[in-house]
Amino acid sequence: MITAVDHVQLAAPPGSEEQLRAYYAGVLGMTEIPKPPVLAARGGCWFRTGAVQLHVGIEADFRPAKKAHPGLRVAGIERYGARLAAHGAPVEWDENLPGHRRFYSYDPVGNRLEFLEPVGLRMCGRDE
Repeated sequence: MITAVDHVQLAAPPGSEEQLRAYYAGVLGMTEIPKPPVLAARGGCWFRTGAVQLHVGIEADFRPAKKAHPGLRVAGIERYGARLAAHGAPVEWDENLPGHRRFYSYDPVGNRLEFLEPVGLRMCGRDE
């Protein structure tokens, strides 16, 4: 039985770690977490916010996926979208998922990321 997603792995080209750190830590506000030494030797970076982890590994013949992406739930999606836009990250709003506000963005190496927030759901005893 699967009980949770432990992490999502994305790929990136060799030598892109500083760009990734600037985006995932600086723009998204995640915290870089240390990789085990044997894995750190391969390059890449790991990031966390709360219980969510994104691992970005180095791939020699990297090509970003056109459709594949992690879906990251956020609180205050309007503010979060404005934060990304203020940092120069693309923000592409999409209204096609009922019950959610969402947008897509791309990291500096072209990985597609989906950010979403449920709307109109009853949560914690109040309407959101």
